[in-house]
Amino acid sequence: MALLDHTRPAPATQPTGRRDALRRAARAAAPAVLGYLLVRLAATAMLWMWARSEHKSLLGLLGRKWDSLWFLGIIEHGYDHGTPAQSNLAFFPLYPQLVRGTAALSPTGPATTGVVLGWLFALAAAWGIYAVGAKLYGQRAGVVLAVLWGVIPHAVVESMAYTESLFTALAAWTLYALLCEHWLTSAFLCLLAGLTRPTASALVPVVCLAALFAIVRAPRAWRAWAALLIAPAGWIGYLVWVGLRVHRLDGWFHIQKDGWGSSWDGGRFTVDSARHILSTPSALDLYAVTVVLLLAVALFVLGVLDRQPWPLLLFSFLLLATSIGGSGYYHSKARFLVAAFPLLIPPAIALAKARTGTAVTVVTTLTLVSGYFGGYLLLVWNHSP
Repeated sequence: MALLDHTRPAPATQPTGRRDALRRAARAAAPAVLGYLLVRLAATAMLWMWARSEHKSLLGLLGRKWDSLWFLGIIEHGYDHGTPAQSNLAFFPLYPQLVRGTAALSPTGPATTGVVLGWLFALAAAWGIYAVGAKLYGQRAGVVLAVLWGVIPHAVVESMAYTESLFTALAAWTLYALLCEHWLTSAFLCLLAGLTRPTASALVPVVCLAALFAIVRAPRAWRAWAALLIAPAGWIGYLVWVGLRVHRLDGWFHIQKDGWGSSWDGGRFTVDSARHILSTPSALDLYAVTVVLLLAVALFVLGVLDRQPWPLLLFSFLLLATSIGGSGYYHSKARFLVAAFPLLIPPAIALAKARTGTAVTVVTTLTLVSGYFGGYLLLVWNHSP
């Protein structure tokens, strides 16, 4: 029950109260963040040993590989005008701009800065994932949920100069703020997510729909009205900017389809590719992607049966639809689901209820598998993860 106005602390004491609340939240989240950091350091150590045996640089693998090179190009030369076959306008601007600004203030180059920021964003994501899990299912489940996110097959991209960590952090905290009905916070974070990855199209509808429900309940709730307007501004704003830059309204989608060979086909390409992979000898990565997609669908169904809160279910569903329904880049479809952490809630709850020895054994095994697969993606597989 809300306190009456005359019982609230005086304004002068509010900053101290907020700091105390933040300290308590940080202490509660520490096991989750440290657990996540431990499994990622273990997996990265495996990658470092493998890279060393092949005379490869760990920093080069994490900061100058595949999409990271596109971000470095944007940082150093800016955006093109959509004329190349594969235009860098396909990449959203927040991450490269953050790396550019931070690199200008640090002695390291953009590649190193990008990796460092990737790790920091991953820790923020682990905290946000824990916050969602702990709020809904208790602290132990929140800790396990954050650690599981660090040992998924494609977790190596969480430690790279990629946008997955930043987007997951923004998505997790957006959903947490939404569950707490902090409309302005969720809307602003969603705006930033919309400037980070195109898959923010899975997050924007969640915030807008929740705001609409709040408006129906209380038509004069101005914060919900503001959230409805602010949440999609980042995603739509970048698409409009690209359209103006290339002089066509559907500029970004045109670049994706004609330049990058990616468009919406309702899942036909994904189903055909999976059928071919499962019926012919194929690379390990393609088998792994197929298994991840099948598991993701199964975990979503379990989430529905467990009656997860609808914002989490809708976010997971839209990410699944985006990944499965898009044509091209089959080998990257599992990476597109890295941010879909609510899918991990069913196994997190099960492990949280298990004995500590059982949970540690499972997490250790998954860490070894994830560490090996991360090395495979960066040292054996010859396409982007």
